[in-house]
Amino acid sequence: MKIGITLSGGGARGIAHIGVLKALEEMGVEISVISATSAGSIVGSLYAYGIKPDKIFEQVQQLTLFKSMRPAWTWAGLLTMDWLRDLIVKNIPENNFNALKIPLTIAVTDIRKGQVQYFSSGELATAIIASCSIPAVFSPVHLNKDLFVDGGLLDNLPARIIRDQCDFLIGSHCNEISQEFDPKNMKVVIERSLLIAIWANTRHSMDSCDITIRPPKMDRFTVFDIAKAKEIYDYGYQFTKDNFKASQFQNATAA
Repeated sequence: MKIGITLSGGGARGIAHIGVLKALEEMGVEISVISATSAGSIVGSLYAYGIKPDKIFEQVQQLTLFKSMRPAWTWAGLLTMDWLRDLIVKNIPENNFNALKIPLTIAVTDIRKGQVQYFSSGELATAIIASCSIPAVFSPVHLNKDLFVDGGLLDNLPARIIRDQCDFLIGSHCNEISQEFDPKNMKVVIERSLLIAIWANTRHSMDSCDITIRPPKMDRFTVFDIAKAKEIYDYGYQFTKDNFKASQFQNATAA
């Protein structure tokens, strides 16, 4: 029996997925197929290549976001993600979906057509960068005649695209919105507004999952809270250990 997992976007909050995967491994859950958006695509690609959660966290923890981001010379004021390409190529030198040990599908948004598009073959780094390109922060990705931005805009938890590829589907969602909110500045208001808008497509995607792992109050971390990587990682791991048991996956792992 095949077990799939879909990993949501969420910027630095996506580090929680690493903790979730570590906890699932300790429960004996073997993943056979992965789909992911944005930050989830970074974690998902490294895991699909065969890199263990602890090692993935080490790689992410080494990132100093503001040192790694470089200004774009086009689209004035936006930032490139050369740092992300370097991270992927360093860990997955083949830089191709075919090199992955676990099939992976990545959601991106075609900004011209206003449609979601999915990548599961070809060059890996470009697909990941496209899926992570938060509008108004990072430069959109040009590929052929298309222009891509963050996949979370239209499919932040791409469950349906792999539903028919697995018998049991786990959703890992790191964008849970709490009802406690301090509108201390415009930045947090904009970020929360985006999360609320994205929730509309996420809610429907959860219906396609057999189990959804949703650590509460994740919005206390911002998209760029790389400095809190250890706290986010530990929280994702501990929440999964405390709230899920191996027996909940027993039917799926019994094949």
